[in-house]
This record gives sequence, C-alpha cells and structure tokens, in this order.
Amino acid sequence: MSKIAVVIPKYGLAGGAEQFASELTGRLRDKTKDAFHVLANRWASDSGVVRFEKIPIVSFPKWLTTISFAWFAQRQIRRGHFDLVHSHERIFAADLFTLHGVPHRYWVDQVRRKKMSLHDRATAWVEKKLVLESGCRKFVAVSHLTRDIFLQEYLIDPEKVAVIHPGVELSDYRREDKDDVRRAVRSSLGISENELVMVFASMNFEIKGLDDIIASLGRLQKQIPRFKLVVAGKGNTKKYRKIAGEAGVAENIVFTGVLSREKLTDLYLAGDLYVMLSKFDTFGMVVLEAMAAGLPVMVSSHVGAKDLVIQNENGFVVDDPSDHDRVAFILKAMLDENNRRRMSAAALTTAAENSWDAATEKYRALYAEILAAKEKKD
Repeated sequence: MSKIAVVIPKYGLAGGAEQFASELTGRLRDKTKDAFHVLANRWASDSGVVRFEKIPIVSFPKWLTTISFAWFAQRQIRRGHFDLVHSHERIFAADLFTLHGVPHRYWVDQVRRKKMSLHDRATAWVEKKLVLESGCRKFVAVSHLTRDIFLQEYLIDPEKVAVIHPGVELSDYRREDKDDVRRAVRSSLGISENELVMVFASMNFEIKGLDDIIASLGRLQKQIPRFKLVVAGKGNTKKYRKIAGEAGVAENIVFTGVLSREKLTDLYLAGDLYVMLSKFDTFGMVVLEAMAAGLPVMVSSHVGAKDLVIQNENGFVVDDPSDHDRVAFILKAMLDENNRRRMSAAALTTAAENSWDAATEKYRALYAEILAAKEKKD
C-alpha cells in the first residue's frame, strides 16, 4: 500500500480544479488500496474518508498567498514521507502536477492582458520552481491547448507532459425520466415543446463569448424564428439584454441566473444544442457535460474541449466567433432535425469515451508508472 499526498488549497469546494481533485481522489481511493492524504487549507465536509491535513495560508499581503501555501505544504510533505505527491496547485516540489490552467505569466500577459503584479510574480516564481527545479516526474494537462501553451513557456521534455481530459459521470444523464425532465424544465421557463433550445452556462459571460453568440442569433433569427437561448450562470444580464435587444432577439433569450448542479443537469436534458464561443478556456467541463446529455456542441478554437469535437460529427469548432454570419450558418445546420439526431448520438459516444472511470484508469496507470520509477531509483 502506497502513501499518497494530494495537494490543493480548496478540496471538493466550488471550482473546476477543486471538484476535479475531489472526484479523482475519491475514485482512485476506491480502486486502490493506497492511503490518500489531502493537504488542503479548506475542504468540503462530505469529501469522504480520505485523511485531511490542514495547510495554512498567509493571505495578507496578497503576494504571500501562493508562497505561504507552497512553503507549508512542503513542510508537511517532508514530515509525511509520502511515496507519491500529486499536486493540483503550484508548490515547490511534487512527483505529479496536474495543469488545470496555463502558465501564470502567460495567463496574465496573453489572456488577462495586464501587467504582472507582485502577487503574479510570486505565483510565477513558485510555478517555475516546481516545473524547472523540483525534479517533477510528470505533468498532466487537461487539454492539448493547455499542453501546447505549457511547452511554449517551458523548455522541458515533451514526453513528460501528458494529456488526460477531465471525466464526466454518465449516470447523471442516463435517466429514465429524461422526457419528463425535458417537459418540466421547458414549461418552467415558458418554452414550448416545438421550440429549438440552445444552452449556454458560465460564471463569466464576457470571457465565454456570450456577446458573439447573441450577435450570431440576430442573423439566425431571420431564418429560424422559433428558438430560445437559455443562459445559465452569473454575469451582467442588463448589458446582455441590451445587446439582445439591439440584435432583435430579446424575446429569444432566457436568463435563469445561477443554477445548482442538479438543475443545470436538468437544463442540459431540456436542450437541443450547447454553444460556447469562449475567448479562452483551458478545457470547459460544461462541453463534456452537455455531450453526456446528448447535446451536439459548438465551441471556439480557444476552448480546450475542442479536443473532443469532431467537425460535423458531434459538433463544430469555430475559428472566428466574430464572423456572426458564419456562426449563424453553422447553427442553422446543427439545428436541422436529422443533423441533430446524428450528432446527438455521436456526442453520447464521445462522452462515454471520456467518463470518470476512463480518466481514473489513466491516472492509476500514471501513478503506477511513477511509483515504479521511484522504487527502481531507490
């Protein structure tokens, strides 16, 4: 039995990396006899039977946040004598590092388009220590987009950087009451059974490209008048209602606000198509979730989940979301009944190939590879 350390500031709480770490660790614990120790500052009360070890964080001044977590985590790692350290956060040393995002300097310079603050420089410094100086044996990117950017920023052996997509829990979507859920959700939103429904879900409307989607729907409305775009999540609804009004599609858009995980799943089941034209997204779990519900997907080429999209089979990847006529043309084709049925079946197949069970097996093999290499070296 191996002693495994899983490192992340917040375990099992809101957030993609936090949920990912909790889901993966729980499944690995169930499939192996290994002892898992989660080194975190905070964790969900229902996180299971792994052992938790509190890692302090000094959050003021802000630039100490990442450095302090990394320092205290490293102290606990030295004391714990772990066989394998798997980190989901930038710390000073680990055996395995899952890249949930892109290198921090790239994120600030190229995505946020801002100057590096003292906090940003401290975070980038810890990251550089981990990548170039710690002897980390393996890096796992959540998409090829993430991997490519990582290898642009750091000159390391590409063989050390694998890609393992996040998984999806298929049973959440394979429900006998799917038709009842579809009718109930549509009724609650004032949408009729014969209207075509596109789904969009995000906690950041701007970066996920809602403006380009609405502008494209203005073109589509002239060809397919009976459709709805259901927007779930958090954003400046007043701003986007205005954009919709200017595009002539105010009546075609429904804002639901933030939904629980269960209600978002129900919304997928009520939809016909998922669309997300993000300006940047390292993966985009919502894309895989939508596929698990049988929805064809449209994403931009800046979304990591484009790895899963096969053109005109389970969806479309759009290179230029600002070409609204082109986006509308593709949406019209995707909403055709025959195309929808064909792509829906393909989307379900893609989701089945990217289940949590599949992702867990890939990580289990990676753990075994790293443990064997460490044992051989010792």
